[in-house]
Amino acid sequence: MGPFSGHLIQLILGGILALMASFIGSYMGWLSLSGTFAAFGVGLIVFGLGGLSWAVLLLLFFISSSLFSVLFKTRKHNLEGYADKGSRRDSRQVLANGGLAGIFVILNSIFPHSWWTWVGFAAAFAAANADTWATEIGPLSKTPPILITSGKIVARGTSGGISLVGSLGSVFGSAVVALAAWALWPIPTGVPNVWIFLAIFCAGIFGSLVDSFLGARLQRVNFCPKCEKETEKSSWHSCGYETIYLRGWKWLDNDWVNFFCTLSAVILAIALVGGAGLLR
Repeated sequence: MGPFSGHLIQLILGGILALMASFIGSYMGWLSLSGTFAAFGVGLIVFGLGGLSWAVLLLLFFISSSLFSVLFKTRKHNLEGYADKGSRRDSRQVLANGGLAGIFVILNSIFPHSWWTWVGFAAAFAAANADTWATEIGPLSKTPPILITSGKIVARGTSGGISLVGSLGSVFGSAVVALAAWALWPIPTGVPNVWIFLAIFCAGIFGSLVDSFLGARLQRVNFCPKCEKETEKSSWHSCGYETIYLRGWKWLDNDWVNFFCTLSAVILAIALVGGAGLLR
């Protein structure tokens, strides 16, 4: 069996696994219809081109974040009037959190056995997981959050609002992915050590902080005249009333914020590992 046949078999098996994973996600109510198709595409790339280690990291993020969304859904019920989207991920959410990681899998097929492709891939999911865990666990806090840029107390669910409980969720969310990335190191060249874990771990937390900062300062916020409340919802509020633009960059919605969250983590992780010469 030649190398081409081996890659073809892996791609076919990856497609089957991606189809199963996206179907389960849709059946469990974790994905919308568009999110199911997007998840299949990302899964096909990761499972089919990456292999086992890459697939495990993707599943770790997807399953843990989805379970948290379901487990704490009732506690977040009162926040749905503010948040742009609910617990079911659509295609934009899937691509915002996993699209960049998918690009690094493709880059790995072009530059095989390159440490930076795995580090970038892992950092993207570390940041996405840190942000998701913070968002899902944060509402459990008994004290109201404060705005990351000013320290002012804000309503629960406000973009840029942070709490001790949510911050701990961010730390553990990043740590879980970073630990898995270190343990599953798939690159035959270079020997990972604890500093690789720390680089990905710190990058994940940094990405989550970037997400909070952008949410507080630059993300678009609308206003519902009927409810007299601020909201991330771009067109219609939960009450059915049309929202109006209030502040922030009009194009910078929550999906773009999530993308920049993962991008900033990728840049930092690669800079930390490469700059320190951790894999000489």
